Parts: sequence; C-alpha cells; structure tokens
Amino acid sequence: MIKSIDTGVLFMFFSALLSALNGAVAKMLGDEMSALEIVFFRNIFGVIFIMIALYHTRPTLPGGNIRLLIWRGVFGFSAMLFFFYTITTIPLGEAVTLNKTSPLFVTILAFFILHEKLSLLGIFALLLGFLGVVLITKPLGMEVGLPHFLGLLGGLLAAAAYTTIRKIKHIYDSRVIVLSFMGTGVVIPFFLFLISEYYAPQTLDFLLAKFIMPTDPKIWVLLFFMGITATLSQWLLTKAYSASMAGIIGIVSYIIIPFSIFFGILLGDNFPDTYTLLGIGLIVLSGLLVKKG
Repeated sequence: MIKSIDTGVLFMFFSALLSALNGAVAKMLGDEMSALEIVFFRNIFGVIFIMIALYHTRPTLPGGNIRLLIWRGVFGFSAMLFFFYTITTIPLGEAVTLNKTSPLFVTILAFFILHEKLSLLGIFALLLGFLGVVLITKPLGMEVGLPHFLGLLGGLLAAAAYTTIRKIKHIYDSRVIVLSFMGTGVVIPFFLFLISEYYAPQTLDFLLAKFIMPTDPKIWVLLFFMGITATLSQWLLTKAYSASMAGIIGIVSYIIIPFSIFFGILLGDNFPDTYTLLGIGLIVLSGLLVKKG
C-alpha cells in the first residue's frame, strides 16, 4: 500500500510541476489568443503525440465503457477551458488557487461515488490544506466576479474528471484516457469556433470566440511546448489517480500552487508575502499528514 501511494504521489508531483509551467505559458499566450484557441491548439499537439505513442505501443486493456470515457473527456475539456479563461482574466495565483479547489471536490465525490474513506488525520489534513489555500487567496482582497465563479466551477469539473479516471482505470490504457480528454478538447472547440462566426456575444467570451490563425513564430513555439508538457502532465496525472486513493492524490496536487507562484515570479510577479508563505507551509504540511493518514 505504501509503495502504491508513494508512486502516485511521485506521479502527481511531476504532473503538478508541468501543469504549473503550462499555466505560466498560457498566461503569456493570453495577450495574443482567446482561452478557447489556447485549449484548441494545446490539445491538437497533445492528440498527435498520444496517437504516435499508441501507434508505437498498442494498448492491451480491453476497454468497454465508452460512456464514462466520453464523460471524462467532456469534464476535462470544460475544466481546462474555464481554467485558462481565469488565467487570462485574473492574476495567475488566484486562478490556480481557485482551480485547486478540485481536490476538495474529489474527496467528496470519491466518498459518495467510489466509497473511499480518509482517516480523521486525513480529514484534518484536508482542512489544513484548505486553510492554506485561503491564506494564499486572501479572499477579503479578491474582487469576486464571473472569472472567479468559473474558476470554482472548473475545479468541480476537474474533480469529476479525476473521479471518472478511477472508474475506468482498469479497462482503459492511461494514454487512451488522456486521448479522450484531448480529443474532446479539439472537437468541441471546432464547433464552438463555427458558432462564433455567427454568434459571439461579449457576455459569453469565455465560451465563444472567433478563430484567428497565429502568425508569429514565437506563438507557435510556445504552443508546441505546451502540447508536449501538457501531454506528459495529463499522462502523469492519470497514472497518479490510478495508482493511489483519489483523496490522497488530490491533496498532493496542491503543490501546484507554490510551483505557480515560482513561475509567476519569473514572469514579474511580486515575491509572496507572509500570508502566502504561511499558506504554502500549511499545504505542504497537509500533504505530509494525509500521507500518514
């Protein structure tokens, strides 16, 4: 059991690192592209990489529950779209923090759907991690609006996607699960682009945006980089939730917050204040406690 948990934690650690790096790149791209375009191009490259991997080494698991596989893709795409929208409209730290409510939702969904349980120490660690998120977010200083609401909704949808992985991990190869997510992230935006040519009100700019082909070589380099790291991050995330309990991996995933703060500093953000540093410490401590629990 300990070996299994350690493996899942390791997968989640590197998945969070790559995901934070993707968030920083998305922030850079947000000045040139809509969130829908970022999601579209990110997933196109991901689909290509996964298809090459599947062609090289064919999956051996039988499959058989296409409905849940599709739902995993829909949940994952929706969560990604809302996440990238918040990244391009509010500070990176706030966007990532709102998205990291997903482990809280994962624990709730895992309890009701997967019948997983955490010890009292694990529950305490969960609350401790949430307190750390509050300290980093500084909710009294946030101007709550549509982006913040969509950020929370994205966290819920991400939790639904992660929980679905637990239901299909024994019948689908992890690459096939990632492909369902990234394939959905290509197909749905394609139709949204078509709709946007005729109907794209400003109030729905988080969902409908006209397609504009990038011409700057720098943009293409960043998009290609996002495709590679995003594919690796999703594969590692899928492996993490397949190797360990959803609640435990959900807590460990909080480590994306200090990673994101670090990349934010590289992009020009201020060094974290005392409350932020304390929040990071509580999140790390919660991860250690839940592992023992």
